[in-house]
Amino acid sequence: MKPILTALVVLGAGLVPAHAQETCTRDAMVVFDGSGSMAEMGFNLLDEPRIFDARRAVRTVMPQVAPARRLGLVTYGFGRRESCSSVVVRFPPEPDAADRIISEIDRLHPAGETPLTEAIAAAAQVLDYENKPGEIVLVTDGKETCGGSPCQLAADLAAGADMTVHVIGFRVRGEHFAWPDQPQDSFIEPVARCLADRTGGMYVNAETLDDLIGALRQTLGCQVLSEVTSGRPAMRGVL
Repeated sequence: MKPILTALVVLGAGLVPAHAQETCTRDAMVVFDGSGSMAEMGFNLLDEPRIFDARRAVRTVMPQVAPARRLGLVTYGFGRRESCSSVVVRFPPEPDAADRIISEIDRLHPAGETPLTEAIAAAAQVLDYENKPGEIVLVTDGKETCGGSPCQLAADLAAGADMTVHVIGFRVRGEHFAWPDQPQDSFIEPVARCLADRTGGMYVNAETLDDLIGALRQTLGCQVLSEVTSGRPAMRGVL
């Protein structure tokens, strides 16, 4: 049996190969965008709310990743219309957290603004970024809208013990209507990309469900899942 297929079989059995364990020693926090735009549909080439495919991707990837590393969750936006006071640390990193992450995201409904800088800072505090290495994976569809400075936060995190932030830009659009014949490459990247660039993380542009599944595997799944990921390749640093 080929090595990659062997790895998949082992993962399916709930076990993790030794080389994957070595790359999964860092605790990770998922920061999930629950702002109102995640419920957006009917224009900008979106035939259903972003949250639908985001939930599908989480249900697919988390059971594959959770046996390999400790995961925690931070959300923002859910259930708080027109509010920036919506950052919630759902729980710190714990073993086998797939069911808990899936449940938290399935039962939440997008609303409110995008305090992504505060959310990343909260995740970093949970991971004790000044003293311990760790990883944060931000899933977002847009820009900071609550006055935070993600690039300044990135500089602060880069001065810590070794905190890596990966940013997944999911169906990111500009502020205005995107005509159907507009090339996807012209869609705007979130300012939050600097969080990845300045901490040595990855920025991944995800447009489809398969892209998002691949992006979550690349950023959370350590070596064994990144080798078999579907979707667009991750991009480290500046394009």
